[in-house]
Amino acid sequence: MRNSNLDAPLFYQLLIGEIELREGDAGTGYQVLLDAARKTRDERLFQRATDIALQAKAGEQALVAARAWRQAAPASLEAHRYEVQLLIALNRSAEAVEPLRSTLALVPVTERAGAIASLPAYFARATDRKAASAALEQVLLPYAEGRLAGEAPETAGVAWAALGRSRLAAGEPALALDAGRRAQAIAPNAESVALLGIELMRSEPAGEELVKNFLAADPPAADVPRSAVRLVYARALAIGHRYAEAVPQLEAVTRDAPQFVDAWLTLGALQLELKQPARAESALTEYLARAEAAEAAAGPAVPQAIDEDAATPAQRRMQAYLLLAQAAEQRRDFQAAEGWLAKVDSSQALPVQVRRASLLAQQGRLEEGRALIRDLPERTPEEARSKLLAEAHLLRDQKQWSEANRVLANANDLYRDDTDLLYEQAMMAEKLDRMDEMEQLLRRVMALKPEQSAAYNALGYSLADRRMRLPEARELIVKAMELTPNDPFLIDSMGWVEYRMGNLEESLEWLRQAYRARPDTEIAAHLGEVLWMSGRRDEARSVWGAAHSRDAANDVLKETLARLKVDL
Repeated sequence: MRNSNLDAPLFYQLLIGEIELREGDAGTGYQVLLDAARKTRDERLFQRATDIALQAKAGEQALVAARAWRQAAPASLEAHRYEVQLLIALNRSAEAVEPLRSTLALVPVTERAGAIASLPAYFARATDRKAASAALEQVLLPYAEGRLAGEAPETAGVAWAALGRSRLAAGEPALALDAGRRAQAIAPNAESVALLGIELMRSEPAGEELVKNFLAADPPAADVPRSAVRLVYARALAIGHRYAEAVPQLEAVTRDAPQFVDAWLTLGALQLELKQPARAESALTEYLARAEAAEAAAGPAVPQAIDEDAATPAQRRMQAYLLLAQAAEQRRDFQAAEGWLAKVDSSQALPVQVRRASLLAQQGRLEEGRALIRDLPERTPEEARSKLLAEAHLLRDQKQWSEANRVLANANDLYRDDTDLLYEQAMMAEKLDRMDEMEQLLRRVMALKPEQSAAYNALGYSLADRRMRLPEARELIVKAMELTPNDPFLIDSMGWVEYRMGNLEESLEWLRQAYRARPDTEIAAHLGEVLWMSGRRDEARSVWGAAHSRDAANDVLKETLARLKVDL
């Protein structure tokens, strides 16, 4: 039996410290317990003193206690971790270098790669990201460059991946990409490198090569990590409107890792966007069957992908019903659509009534549809705003431009400087050929939200489509593409402005890229026109024919074929 260091004086000291805390005197309690910790060198007392200071939001005092703890117990990993985390929280990243080096030295070699991989998360709370990144460089470069004897080979790859994440957080995507490439050269099957590549796609498009290399690695990565990465990658592609590229990734997930049940839900949603209602229904009904089986089972919750959102199974099921209603609506099976809507619970009142309103409008009962939306309760200002936006969208879909513009103008009177409402009204002004009004509204959106690419693109495309101020139109689209790289609609706009400027080959290059990423009907109309004007008429007919089979009612496609006097 180990003898206790707790003698009578120390016992009373600890008792006094705890009493002071209960009485609300955290400062005295902290001092008493820290003094006791120093006398006994008891790690539990050091941790208690540090935690007291943290609870009192006294960061400097917590750091004093953590440093005293580490000095008293130099082999304590917990003491090192406390000191490092406190220094980062206090935005003193440079001072964290030495304790961080000591921390890693204490970690067993077999666990060091995992410890290194977790370091960027340590620094996520730092407000000075560049200083945090510089500190990590000092600590991790020796591991990344293989300068430390006795390290496992995979440690270097993990270190480069961690440096990549840190550099990206510091706003240095080019350096992050370089680190990712170095990591992948050492560890081609590293899941962390692929995830870094997905993060990079937003600011450094070349980061996508890290993802593609991982998915094509030979020998291939284990099925579950590879499928998890595919699912995250597919969602990143979907966010960028690259639906046609996302679908094969999701199909691979449903084949290789059926435990990721939500892959069917995402797949169905994307197929719906691609005007493939039959395929969407197949994926969505498969999702519902698998989700029901998983919920009925007594085992643990259904495994989800790395970036799974917080939606509950019930919420996802409601989403599937709404999507199935939309798929039936695309097939113009209004009775089936209503059947799916009837399954959605009352928490989704607005989405359900919007779909019902759309069903009525398509049957010539537009005013009844508007009444459904208007009769919804308005418990919050956001609900009132959403109702106005939904009514405007209903009118827009029925080509009631003037009335939609009136609804939006009234909404903008109620909700001043709402960029979504301003943008929607600008689109209605464009439909009404009120170019000055449209430009004024879009310039207002740019002023209020300069990072929103849609406003730059909308103005640039509208000018190009009317052959107005073409150099300025191109500059606006370039700006939009800088803000949102790889968006197929922005790439389509660039192709269209090049066409209007007479640069047919450059236009074709852009439009082919846009169409590969998303075979949207309007993109197909543009690509077909440029192919036609370039003398590639058989290819143009093929592109138009495929688009016509998916969406024969599309106005842009119909106008293009009529203007060029093409009969498919």
